[in-house]
Amino acid sequence: MFGQGGGAAVLALDARLVSPAPFAAPVRIRRGAGISRLDLVVDLGANIGSRTWWRGLGTCLSLCTLAGSLAPGLGPIAGASPAALPESQWQEARALAIAPLAYGADTGRRMGATDAVAPLTDTPERPQIDLTATLGQGDGFARVLERAGVSHAEAMNVADMVGDVVPLDGLSAGTRMNVVLGRRANRMQARPLDSLLFRARFDLKLAIERVAGRLAVRRIPIAVDATPLRIQGRVGDSLFRSARAAGAPASAVQAYIRALGARMSIGGDVRADDRFDLIVAHRRAETGEVEVGDLLYAGLDQGRRQTRLLRWSSGGKMQWFEASGVGEKRGVMRMPVAGRLTSSFGMRRHPLLGFSRLHAGMDIAAPYGSPIVAASDGVVSYAGWHGGHGNFVRIAHGGGLGSGYGHMSRIAVRSGVRVVQGQVIGYVGSTGLSTGPHLHYEVYRGGAAVNPASVSFITTSQLVGADLANFRATLARLTAVRVGPAAQVVGMRAPSAAATAAVLGKAKG
Repeated sequence: MFGQGGGAAVLALDARLVSPAPFAAPVRIRRGAGISRLDLVVDLGANIGSRTWWRGLGTCLSLCTLAGSLAPGLGPIAGASPAALPESQWQEARALAIAPLAYGADTGRRMGATDAVAPLTDTPERPQIDLTATLGQGDGFARVLERAGVSHAEAMNVADMVGDVVPLDGLSAGTRMNVVLGRRANRMQARPLDSLLFRARFDLKLAIERVAGRLAVRRIPIAVDATPLRIQGRVGDSLFRSARAAGAPASAVQAYIRALGARMSIGGDVRADDRFDLIVAHRRAETGEVEVGDLLYAGLDQGRRQTRLLRWSSGGKMQWFEASGVGEKRGVMRMPVAGRLTSSFGMRRHPLLGFSRLHAGMDIAAPYGSPIVAASDGVVSYAGWHGGHGNFVRIAHGGGLGSGYGHMSRIAVRSGVRVVQGQVIGYVGSTGLSTGPHLHYEVYRGGAAVNPASVSFITTSQLVGADLANFRATLARLTAVRVGPAAQVVGMRAPSAAATAAVLGKAKG
């Protein structure tokens, strides 16, 4: 009964504390309980302006004032600092300690000098100094020697000696020189040059040596095998990739494709089963260095049809010739300026003179200052002012053909100069009898003006006589280069991996 009654009393007390009756008498709270319920940390962002907020603000200001009054001040706090070491003690400490290199210390640890150590009056010098100097891009030969320690007079003397053997401007950038400097009489003089060794050409080394007190040049020839490199293979999926996989240089493959592209369509006429044949200039020195030159021969075997092209100089110009001695086809007339046709060849009423007469060319409207190019190769027979044509240029193309260009704003060639197709000869203008910027373009046959739209001429180089004999002898010598056993090409997934890598061979005879 007591436990039950006690439990009921407790439950009743809890009920009164939690949910007091609305008309119950107020409960008196002790003073200690009110202080414990006082909130000193007030959220100053809520209930702004209330009594609780003002009390919290006062508490914050009081705490800040108390903290400021207890602060030591803004000045630094004085502390004990060690006295600076004298210079002698600092040097001793630096010698005995392991210090960073930035402070002048040596790596490792060493003992300081004692009275048993006697300072030297003069430090000895090495009898010889061996060093390597490199010729930089745009650098001077004598300046490289001066940077290595050679005196100016001796460097200029050596440069003159080398210049008598090979041109100094022919030395390639990156040439390494082994320089040996000898003993000098005193420290106020530059060390004399004892010897100098460097590679002057692919097939020649030069040694500068001191013999009986004087410098002399000694040539050291380098044996070089100049047998051309011949590369053959199957075209497969890609002519370029097949030739590269066979070992042909990228520049040679590009030249090969350009040479064939002038005579056939690479994408349409060349099949996968065709075989390419390239011969590249190639030199190998006895020291192991290799130098690959230009493409010399371009061949394509298509079964019944064989293309054989040889790079040959004719009239001071390099071009590709067929085995029969026929060169590249050149001279097809091209439009001399980019623009629109405003007046064609024939009778018309002149816009300025007001009467009808023959218009001996075609007018091509173009922006002022547009470049005008030669329609074909030839020689400038006239360049200057020409009446109603204004600034005028006339070119003789050979075979009785010529072309004229009028109303230029500026002429870019002079009379007697040889020009090639596509070369800039002037700029569009409106000089002479002209109503606006345009090009008046004329074509002559036998000295008479003809319609430029009806002219389409082609010139082809043909070797004859001694030139043809030398050409055929060179072609036979190149095509006699033997092709060795095929080398395995690895890493290509396309059928073009069946390309054959040629090995150097020697020409017969």
